[in-house]
Amino acid sequence: MATEVLMPALSPTMTEGKIARWLKSEGESVRAGDVLAEIETDKATMEVEAIDEGVLARIVIPEGTEHVAVNTPIAVIAGNGEDVRATERTMPPPDTGQQVPSEVRSPRPRSALAAPRRWSQNTPARPLP
Repeated sequence: MATEVLMPALSPTMTEGKIARWLKSEGESVRAGDVLAEIETDKATMEVEAIDEGVLARIVIPEGTEHVAVNTPIAVIAGNGEDVRATERTMPPPDTGQQVPSEVRSPRPRSALAAPRRWSQNTPARPLP
């Protein structure tokens, strides 16, 4: 059975990354632990390793693609002896279009951020507006 290789979260705050380059090609044999690709984040470049052995059947997200969301399938590894062409029929086509957020909020101007009030026991209580 084919195994999807997902875009990993390389840090707790990572939401997307870039496929910097593929180190394996479609049709190449891979073993667990082989480095498949290099992923760039805003902070570092890391390697993605194969978690299973077989043949790199399909590269879903091409090299150089930016803004790939975490947990997006980036490749497919077919099991040993599995028909590589069968994985192409079962996998959906890649969605390489960039997603636009439904709502974009601009940051509040600095003047809109009120300085915190300091209270002490001697400060009289005031009702909230």
